[in-house]
Amino acid sequence: MQYDPIKKNLGNVFNKLPVLRKLFYVLLDLLLLRTWHIKKVIRSWKKKYKHETHILDAGSGFGQYSYYLSKQSSNWHITGVDVKTEQIDDCNRFFKQIGKSGRVKFRYADLTSYTRDSAYDLILSVDVMEHIEEDVLVFQNFYQSLKNGGMLLISTPSDMGGSDVHSDHEHSFIDEHVRDGYNIIDIEDKLKFVGFSKVEAKYSYGKPGKISWKLSMKWPVLMLNTSKLFYVILPFYYIVAYPFSYLLNYLDVNLKHESGTGLIIKAYK
Repeated sequence: MQYDPIKKNLGNVFNKLPVLRKLFYVLLDLLLLRTWHIKKVIRSWKKKYKHETHILDAGSGFGQYSYYLSKQSSNWHITGVDVKTEQIDDCNRFFKQIGKSGRVKFRYADLTSYTRDSAYDLILSVDVMEHIEEDVLVFQNFYQSLKNGGMLLISTPSDMGGSDVHSDHEHSFIDEHVRDGYNIIDIEDKLKFVGFSKVEAKYSYGKPGKISWKLSMKWPVLMLNTSKLFYVILPFYYIVAYPFSYLLNYLDVNLKHESGTGLIIKAYK
C-alpha cells in the first residue's frame, strides 16, 4: 500500500490555515503511538538542556516533531531536513506564519550526505531509517553531526512484525519501506560500529500497541485507500475507536515489552 498519496491529501487539507495545521499536529500526537514514546524520552532529556540547544529533525516530514520541540524551550534552535521539497516549503511557510521562523528552519537535504561537524545536541529520526538503504552511512553522518555528549533518538519498525510483516512471504504494509524492520541487536551493533559509545534500544508497539495500531492507523488507512468517502466517515469512526486506542497507547508506553513491532533507540556520542 502506498502511504505517501494519503499523506499528501491530508496535507492539502490541513495546510490551508495555520489553525488547521496545529489541529493536524494535535491529531497526529494523539493517534501515533510512536509520538507518545518519543515525547516521553524528550521530556526526560530536556531536563539537562535548558540552555541554548541545537536540534536536528532528520526527516522532518510535516514538521510535527519540530513544532513540539519548539514549544519546549525558547532556547532551542531546530533544523528540519527532508528530501521532499514541497514539505520543506510548507513547513517554512507555516513556521513563518506562527512567528517561529527565527528558531525553526527547514531545508532540503539527503541524509546520506548531510553532515554538520559537532553541530547538534540532539538528532531526532522518527520512522525514517526504514526508508533508507544506506543506513550505516546515515548513522556515520549522525555521529559526526552530534556534539560530544549529544544523543541520537530513533524510532523505527523492528523485525518482530514491523511494517505488518510476520513471515518471509509477507510484504510491508507501507510500499515506501526499503526494509521491513531492524533486528534490535543489529541496529545496536551498527550504531556502535560508527562510534556511538552507549546505545540503549527497547521495543515499542508491544501487545497493547499492536492492537492500537490496527484500530487507529491500519484500518483507517486501508479505508482511505479504498474510497475518498471514508474521509467523511473517519471522524465518526474515531469517536468510537479512539478511547480504546488511548488506553492501549498508555499501556504500551508504560509497560516493558519483551518484543514489539517497533524500536526506540537512544545512542550517545
